[in-house]
Amino acid sequence: MRNSSLFIILYRMRIPFLVIIVAYTIAITGLLIIDGRDANGNPYHMSIFDAFYFVSYMATTIGFGETPYEFTYSQRIWVSISIYITVVGWFYGVGSLVRLLQDKLFLNEIEKSKFRRQIKRLKQKFIIVLGYNQITSEIIKRAIQQDIRTVVIEKSEERGNDLLLENFTPTVPLLIADAHSSVALEEAGIKKHNCKGLVSLFEDDSLNLRIALTSKLLNKNVKLAIKSTTENHSENLKDLDVEIIANPFLIISNEINMALNAPNLLKLEKWLYKVDTLNSALPLFPKGKYIICGFGRMGKSVYDKLKTNNIEAHFIEIDSNKNIDYIKNRTTSLTYANADDKDTLIEIGIRDSVAIIAATNNDTTNLSILATAKKLNPKIMTIVRENEMEDFSIFENANIDHIFMPAKILINKTTNALINPLSDVFIRSISNKDEAWAAKLVRRLFETIDENPLLFEVEINFEDAPEITRYLKTKQELSLNIFRVSLHNKELKNNIVPLLLLRNNEEILLPSWEFELKLDDKILFACDLHAKNDMEYIAQNIYEFYYALTGKEKRTILKGLFK
Repeated sequence: MRNSSLFIILYRMRIPFLVIIVAYTIAITGLLIIDGRDANGNPYHMSIFDAFYFVSYMATTIGFGETPYEFTYSQRIWVSISIYITVVGWFYGVGSLVRLLQDKLFLNEIEKSKFRRQIKRLKQKFIIVLGYNQITSEIIKRAIQQDIRTVVIEKSEERGNDLLLENFTPTVPLLIADAHSSVALEEAGIKKHNCKGLVSLFEDDSLNLRIALTSKLLNKNVKLAIKSTTENHSENLKDLDVEIIANPFLIISNEINMALNAPNLLKLEKWLYKVDTLNSALPLFPKGKYIICGFGRMGKSVYDKLKTNNIEAHFIEIDSNKNIDYIKNRTTSLTYANADDKDTLIEIGIRDSVAIIAATNNDTTNLSILATAKKLNPKIMTIVRENEMEDFSIFENANIDHIFMPAKILINKTTNALINPLSDVFIRSISNKDEAWAAKLVRRLFETIDENPLLFEVEINFEDAPEITRYLKTKQELSLNIFRVSLHNKELKNNIVPLLLLRNNEEILLPSWEFELKLDDKILFACDLHAKNDMEYIAQNIYEFYYALTGKEKRTILKGLFK
């Protein structure tokens, strides 16, 4: 109901309103009936206006004055009675109003009405974020940095208050409701044309699947970023055509696989996720025996990649009730024990192992495991799963070789895919490339630009690149080289590397500068700040585009480019 707050006011205040009306009616009627005297002593009956006027200021205790003439004793007796009738009525009405203003249902409806107004006024691109926590808070911050608004649906009032206290600028509209509710999703604007995505990163895979299904039914064109930690749920999400499936444990295992086979690919990925620069050390993983502590989702996923690379692995698991069919089917070793027990680690060969992975869901346990392993084998490479973002400083100071944080991986994956979609496509496109290809690209980026190039995405359409689009509409040819021109001097070339050109469903990696542009092409560039500014001007400013195209200054604006 659109006017729920008004309905609640009318429903809760109907009796107090009637009490006040009846009290006024009784007091006014008495004054109309009782005889008065004018200044000359002649009989006088008050008009209905005079009676209403007098009762209004009498009942509200604003003041007192006999009007329009001095009252008779009969009138004064009636006024004395009326005072008690009307004041009691007002006390009852005010008390009811105070109770209404403290009513939880009413306050919720007021907040919902405010939320609806905020969504109605929202004209910028925005994404809907389900649930508020440390992960989604970081996603909101990164979206705001890219001038993308966010709308949050959160079930818990306490977490909702945390969001309000964060005081984001611009304001983040908040709806207290169940995230899986279709009504809540509609109120959050999922059907609006400027809703560009929805983020659902709950721990419950079945809840995420339900949200994905509901969202696709409400708006099949909205881009979804959904968390999944099992293969079965991932397949179900693919069947629903979910664009972004974020499985942190699969991403971790893929990163380990990259580190084993093509470390420069992992370096590229970390740069794209803004985790490291291209000048950081190569994330090398040795080949040999690995010990995996924790027979869970991460442990299983990592083991599959190790097995693909013919690397020996030994599981340690404290819970003997866990299903071991997974292990038996893969003919590997499993020991049920505490992973930080020295005798157990020695027995399974810690001194001959090259790496140990602490992959449990308890940070204290993980740190204890690695501390024990380091004492037994100081040269062993330590890899850890960090579960809580608050513990980051502790892990940083623990001298651990590689830290994998599922929370940060979710943030990087989700924000990159929603805010920089071409960057996400590029990461997926290069995943099967070899070390030589990756090393060559890293060297090219470093030498052409610097150790930390910026990313710039552009689509050849009237919104992103109006001048280039108009030029191509005239059926004239234009190559990718137009973006390379320096607006300082046409003879110079800016520091740019084209990474990806997306045309329909075709992904063209590292296109050449001579590649012909077409309408609706999507292009991803690596560049420095100066080059990024030049490309934006060339794409959107008629004067700068004309200079980049001809090398001449355009001094007048004409209808059409070459009239």
